[in-house]
Amino acid sequence: MANVRDIVIIGAGPGGYLAALRAAQLKKTVTLIDRDRVGGTCINYGCIPSKYLLHQTKVLGDAAAARTIEGPVGELRLNWAKVQQGRQAVVDQLVKGLVFLLEKNKVEVVKGRARLRPDRTVRVETAEGEREYRAGKVIVATGSRTAGLPFLKIDGRTVIGSTEALGLPEVPKSLLVIGAGAIGLEMGSIYRRSGADVTVLEILPQILPGSDKEAATRLERALKKQGLKIFTEMRIDAADVADGLATLRGAGVKTGAPFEFKAEKVLLSAGRRPNTEDLFDGPAFLEMDRGFIKVNAALETSAPGVYAIGDVAGEKLLAHKAYHDAVVAAENASGLSRTVDYKALPASVYTEPEFASVGLTQEEAAANGIEVKTGVFPLQASGRALTMGATDGLIKVLADGAGRVIGAHIVAAGASDLIPVLTMAVAKGMALEELDSIIYIHPTLSEGIGEAALKADNRALHILNA
Repeated sequence: MANVRDIVIIGAGPGGYLAALRAAQLKKTVTLIDRDRVGGTCINYGCIPSKYLLHQTKVLGDAAAARTIEGPVGELRLNWAKVQQGRQAVVDQLVKGLVFLLEKNKVEVVKGRARLRPDRTVRVETAEGEREYRAGKVIVATGSRTAGLPFLKIDGRTVIGSTEALGLPEVPKSLLVIGAGAIGLEMGSIYRRSGADVTVLEILPQILPGSDKEAATRLERALKKQGLKIFTEMRIDAADVADGLATLRGAGVKTGAPFEFKAEKVLLSAGRRPNTEDLFDGPAFLEMDRGFIKVNAALETSAPGVYAIGDVAGEKLLAHKAYHDAVVAAENASGLSRTVDYKALPASVYTEPEFASVGLTQEEAAANGIEVKTGVFPLQASGRALTMGATDGLIKVLADGAGRVIGAHIVAAGASDLIPVLTMAVAKGMALEELDSIIYIHPTLSEGIGEAALKADNRALHILNA
């Protein structure tokens, strides 16, 4: 006999568990199904563990680079085994907290493989046997995984994805990173700080493809200073793995000049693929695009009563997008009415300095024929940046011809914590004058936001307006 539920959620990643909690708040009976632990890739193998490793390796790098610290700096090293233990402890603590919240909110959590039918019946294969659920509404939150290359697949040893990279028992002597997106740059930074020789290969003309060119170029320069070897416009045509060593061969996109790189490990970080191939109990019945499930502004799919959120629904593959999607979908599935709007969807990269952005890039604005006012405040003029020894960066604000903020891009320490002010500015269509009217604490990096807004109108006070 089928179990009857108001809402069944397939996938317990950031979108899935949050959708379950919100639906439970709205007094719905909820079942949450996943083959893995609660928290999904983000908490178990992605966002959280990577930030732990980034912090631990940054502490080492900061100590080694500090000019005022005396003593045998060269003897400093990471205890990698303790770092890995600490990473897992943080993950376990968060997962334990989530399980507690779900239990207290009376969400049924089932570990197993779920398959969806057109009538919103969900069949689940568990270790104890098969279960069947008949759902009033279904939310699909199955996420995504690392995409391979036709000639190079993850083997978990020499060729790895981000999941394997986070849990390596030892720091490799050398690492080749395919793809200069957020994952590639973050993982490359972790292992470079830990002592590995790291080379990053990107097929497109800049790192962080699609990002503001000026900001991305500034970040690339900073990362190269830290020892990352970054090569753009590099097309990889072939790969060999033998005797624990990987070899990548290809040619420059523009020059055609051949190249060959060798390393102990290769990290594949050149895109992600939606987890939809095992979703259906029978033929696929949802409208899809390259494996991603198509949704409308209410996050409902082509099948009434079935919603899709997070990575599996496409757009930008970001955990905070999944969180936002989760609340919208849960409320819609519970009888409320909400829609999503991604024009002010921020993004961040946790390198050092960090990179954060929201809204249009300067290139996108120009391509759309938008008259753009640009204000750039270099961190060399920031008193707070000088005290931190972190002046390699900028705060960039874009406004349209009417002076309304349409985009912002930051390269700075803690950029991810600075971008919310500018996210609100883009979301609300704030005027440059409104950004400047905010009283920013002195001394902080955030003061540069107001200065960048002033610079867009040639009224900056702490830098020249010429």
